[in-house]
Amino acid sequence: MSTPPSTELLALALAAFLQAVQIALAGWSMNRDGLAKWNAGPRDFEPQFSPRTSRLRRAVNNHFEALAFFTIAVVLVEFTQSNGAFTAACAWIYLAARTLYVPAYALGWSPWRSLIFAVGFAATMAMIPAAIL
Repeated sequence: MSTPPSTELLALALAAFLQAVQIALAGWSMNRDGLAKWNAGPRDFEPQFSPRTSRLRRAVNNHFEALAFFTIAVVLVEFTQSNGAFTAACAWIYLAARTLYVPAYALGWSPWRSLIFAVGFAATMAMIPAAIL
């Protein structure tokens, strides 16, 4: 019997699934825009996307960037074995913020999108000193 993953690793795994869902949503939105052929093709040119599709695509890219930092934070926490209530809370805050970020970006919630991003980013950045200090 294997041991269950830490809270931080579980949040990282769920963040990966969230990324996959975001990619699927962006693809669905492209298809809904009538761009199924482009979406399945070689993408030699970039067509005009609807505002919502454009936002969903940017949200995907933004999560790739945020996920890189979160992955680093989780790896540091795991390697230093500094897991605790604080880093677990930060991991859940990151995941909740990133989940809320998707509709906030897709629906153009301003300034809420930026505030939600800041909360998730701050939670991630707080994990790093918790791991190395």
